[in-house]
Amino acid sequence: MRIFATSDLHVDYRVNAQWVSEISEADFQEDVLILAGDISNTVAQMEICFNALARRFKSVLYVPGNHDLWVSREGEDKSSFEKFHDVSALARNSGASLEPFYQDRLAIMPLLGWYDYSFGEPGAKLKMAWADYRACRWPDDMDDHAVTQSFTQMNEPVVRPSGRTVISFSHFLPRIDVMPHQISAKHHFIYPVLGTDLLDEQLRRAGSTLHIYGHSHVNQRITLDGVTYINNAYGYPKETRISAKRLLCIYQDGKILDHTS
Repeated sequence: MRIFATSDLHVDYRVNAQWVSEISEADFQEDVLILAGDISNTVAQMEICFNALARRFKSVLYVPGNHDLWVSREGEDKSSFEKFHDVSALARNSGASLEPFYQDRLAIMPLLGWYDYSFGEPGAKLKMAWADYRACRWPDDMDDHAVTQSFTQMNEPVVRPSGRTVISFSHFLPRIDVMPHQISAKHHFIYPVLGTDLLDEQLRRAGSTLHIYGHSHVNQRITLDGVTYINNAYGYPKETRISAKRLLCIYQDGKILDHTS
């Protein structure tokens, strides 16, 4: 069994959807895919993507991203929490799973999340530019701190599997220092909406040695305080410098791989 990771497929773009459709239907039948969120903001496209990937992999493990919970752009008369439950049901009905995965001495733990400004307070530029502020709809009495608490609470109790290698994954960043140092300062205004420190606390309680995340669209592999963090986002079509646009094998023959392949 091999484990592959990807995120941020954004199959609303035709070229991205075509890439998914061209994944071999034979080569990965015994393998697991970690799908770390941001498939599409439309339910119809998400269903097509889930069904396609479920035919290609033995198991598809998924957590929703922020785009998956957009409602206003699709004209839905519901909250983003309601869409979360709809998307979760759709994933399960299509053959994907939002539950922990166990096989032999391996455990893969999904972690839900959002952003709570652990990484900085949003400025005027971010408030104007960030689509979630208009495309998501939360209860009137909930700010982003409360939304993050609600999602991370769904991960509790965080269980540390005994005697197993633990891989965890989330859509959102668990710590801001996974962002490469070479990212230009002019892009740092977006950091407040990249994730939450609560995820790092949870993944460490789970005993994770490898964590997969998405959201930033910046491919990365870095080890910090004993945990290796990997982002293998597919990203938008024009993001060819920061995303490799390929499946990444992270585990094979009973061990975590030390190199990209």
